[in-house]
Amino acid sequence: MKAMIFAAGRGERMRPLTDTCPKPLLKVRGRPLIEWHVLNLVRAGMKEIVINHAHLGHMIEAHLGDGSRFGATIHYSAEAEALETAGGIANARHLLGEEPFFAVSGDIYCPHFDFSQVTDVLHDKDMWGNPYPDDKRDIAWIWLVKNPDFHPKGDFALNLYTVSNTGQPTYTFANLGVYRMSMFDGIAPGQHAGLGKLLREYADQGRIGGELYEGDWDNVGTPQQLEQLNAGLRA
Repeated sequence: MKAMIFAAGRGERMRPLTDTCPKPLLKVRGRPLIEWHVLNLVRAGMKEIVINHAHLGHMIEAHLGDGSRFGATIHYSAEAEALETAGGIANARHLLGEEPFFAVSGDIYCPHFDFSQVTDVLHDKDMWGNPYPDDKRDIAWIWLVKNPDFHPKGDFALNLYTVSNTGQPTYTFANLGVYRMSMFDGIAPGQHAGLGKLLREYADQGRIGGELYEGDWDNVGTPQQLEQLNAGLRA
């Protein structure tokens, strides 16, 4: 399975740090955020990685190179301006191919997430070998976390591994997911498009599977959060 790391965001809330450094290269506990992902993906056997970038993207390429020093092969999808998450996927389709792929945001910190589990979540058949009907968790599988202070209302409900737009309790999308490329058929390369709208549309059809991740997870959004992580404190 190939993996994609989203690294095109400007990181406005991280300014002035991101004026001179792309957000995924900011260091948490001695290592750039994006490097944590590369190492953990390789450890899980996902060695072919696509990274999209825009703001100061040349610095990401200079730091990671072709990925060989990490045991990976890294391909870059440069964007003149950030195309948002779904737009970034569609723009990198020629690099990702048509098989299901895993995607993670370059600005989250989840050092203990088991990346090896992601290769076994989307199936064409159920446990008895029968094909799934079209409305059974076949298009994507995402991970959710308990709602952080900055997002108390959450994004989705979860019922027996099916993600929905209604119900309680709600959880926050962790920016970790496995997707079928057909999900992005309606988006042309170079088009701006967000992932949230697509997830909600397919969740209404019962086609998004998911589970709750309860390990360490931080969306590193502000200099204060970064400082607290580096001090060993929880935000």
